[in-house]
Formats: sequence, structure tokens, C-alpha cells
Amino acid sequence: MDRFFYSFSKAFCWAFFKLYNRLSCGNSPELPEGPVIVASNHCSNLDPVLVGVAFPRRLRYLAKAELFSIPVLGSIIKALGAVPVSRDDSLKRAAVLKKFIEFLQDGQSVLIFPEGGRSQGGKLQPLEGGVAYLAIKCHVPIVPAYVKGSHLAMPPGSSRIKPVRISVSFGSLLDPADFLGLLPNEARRCLLERLMEELKTLGGET
Repeated sequence: MDRFFYSFSKAFCWAFFKLYNRLSCGNSPELPEGPVIVASNHCSNLDPVLVGVAFPRRLRYLAKAELFSIPVLGSIIKALGAVPVSRDDSLKRAAVLKKFIEFLQDGQSVLIFPEGGRSQGGKLQPLEGGVAYLAIKCHVPIVPAYVKGSHLAMPPGSSRIKPVRISVSFGSLLDPADFLGLLPNEARRCLLERLMEELKTLGGET
């Protein structure tokens, strides 16, 4: 039943965004066996659903607990892999990292928004280091992802979706094994810089 509802929810969201927002998905990522970390920009509450719909595998991600009480939306995001997190826990970096480590060690791919919060104007913000820490600690590659148009379709504070064109694209796989010869702090810094470069390229900000 869970797998059926996931497939149904993904197909429903894909059809809705395709018709209403003319959703387009760019180059599909070449995925290795095993879990990956999808690291995306974040400027709208729509982003987790959009990336989840565009990505070929089911993704686990953390979402505000209050979203699960919204009729229909709560059921859909749960089916698409969302896990509720209280406001208090979402502010605790260690608790968040621990949950993502559990997902990855269980063989599940995860979705992370490394900016740490939604950007107000759709521009990419500085990245936090948690995503690089997870990739190196769990030996899991990162798939960069970029969502365009969602900040216009549903800006922060809005509860209505506007019929604005949206696109989701994926970048080249970033393998933490490429940084094994570096000291841990340097490896995380270099991986984070590579991720930032990929996201800027996908967003056309270079």
C-alpha cells in the first residue's frame, strides 16, 4: 500500500505541475548503486515535492511537523518520503545530522537543502557544511539539484500556487572519494566549494 500510494502521489504531482506550471526536468543524473545525497537550492515550500517528483528514486527528507496536519498535502509529502521534525529539533544541527545518517546507513537516499533555509529572492545563498560532512562520513556521493521558478510560483509566506513555469535540473555527481587524500576539514571545504560551483552553474549564476 505504501509503495502504491507513493507511485500514485508522485504521478499526481507530476501531472499537476506539468499541466499547471509546465514543469520541465533537465538532464537525468547517472546514479550509482546505493544511496545518494541530493543537495538542492531552496526558495519555496514547493521545492521538496518538485525535486521528489523529478528524481528517479524515492527521497527521504525532513519537513516541518505542522505541514503534516494540512489536508491532502500532509499525506502527499509523507508518501513522497517526508519525515516530520518538530521546530525545536529542526534547530538542533546534531539531531538533524543524526537522522540523515540513519537514513543513509539504511540505504535510503536523502534530500538536503544546504543553504539552511529558504532564500527570499531566489538567489543561491552560502552553503552550510553539514552536507559535505554527511557525504564524507557516510561515503555517499552528492547529486546537485537546482529548482528554478518555484520562488515565483509560491513565494515564502504564500499559500497559493501561481501558474509560473518551473524547472528542475541535476548536475554532475560529486564523489567524496575524490578528496580522500586531504585532511577532513580541507576535504569538506573542497567538496562544499565544488557543490557551490555546480549549483551556480545549474542556476546560471556563473
